[in-house]
Amino acid sequence: MTDKPSLQDRLVAAGFGAGWTLVPRLPERLTAWAFRKAADRLWRRRGGSVRRLEANLARVRGTSPDDPAIRELSREGMRSYFRYFHEVFRLPSMPAEEILSRMKVVGDEQVYDNLAKGRGVVLALPHMGNWDQAGAWFVAKGHPFTTVAERLRPESLFHRYTAFREGLGMEVLPLTGGESHTFGTLAQRLRAGRPVALPAERDLTAKGVEVQFFGSATRMPAGPGLLAVHTGAALIPAILYFEGRDWGLQFHQEIAVPTEGTRKEKVAAVMQDLATVFEKGITEHPEDWHMLQRLWLEDLEPRG
Repeated sequence: MTDKPSLQDRLVAAGFGAGWTLVPRLPERLTAWAFRKAADRLWRRRGGSVRRLEANLARVRGTSPDDPAIRELSREGMRSYFRYFHEVFRLPSMPAEEILSRMKVVGDEQVYDNLAKGRGVVLALPHMGNWDQAGAWFVAKGHPFTTVAERLRPESLFHRYTAFREGLGMEVLPLTGGESHTFGTLAQRLRAGRPVALPAERDLTAKGVEVQFFGSATRMPAGPGLLAVHTGAALIPAILYFEGRDWGLQFHQEIAVPTEGTRKEKVAAVMQDLATVFEKGITEHPEDWHMLQRLWLEDLEPRG
């Protein structure tokens, strides 16, 4: 039996439902302005989420959360985060031609080359830019893919978000509580030469791989590395960001799996290499990194 949704959960679900219903029907300039104002309002209040974003950005910049530059960067970060939601609400009604024409892509040839050879591809990405729009672009290019979604609360919001992504052409598997084994399904898709896309810098299971990330320890989900080691699929990092009114997407070079070592050692090495690529992408586009949660182990675990 599932817990009864709280009032806050029900309000959030209702807000998302209203967003998908109303935002596409209103002038885009008006709704974009409203979302930007909402982001600024939340930023000025400097609640827990904004303070956490500032602490995370301070690690990226190697400075203090009290640095005035971090405060300014967090405002851009909140605007970027709210832009993501604004675009999510408009995305189902956006023409494929617009999605394709406004996407500025670097390094995608290696993705297509691997798929053309029948080799599966694991696209690993941090929570940056608009990953749903990038998914819609990839589908519009003729490459439907499989991804995994965090089980949101309330359940109705999870189902609504899943339906939204499936409507864009993605296959969405639940991170937890699925009827089938998610890892096994992902491995099957990769062995069939299909692409899989996975958010990869925040571990939601507390069972991830420990890596060094901006000079401190954190855990990243083992899935991308384990799938590459287990199936022989190409592991390719993808960095997403906003580029003016348009979107940017950079595919980095495939991360090679070591030829020697145990499976655990190979996965650990691959995930550390992935973390290093993510560092570069986040450093270049820190305002588009939407990390409003605790990430590093020293922030998660009590100090003895």
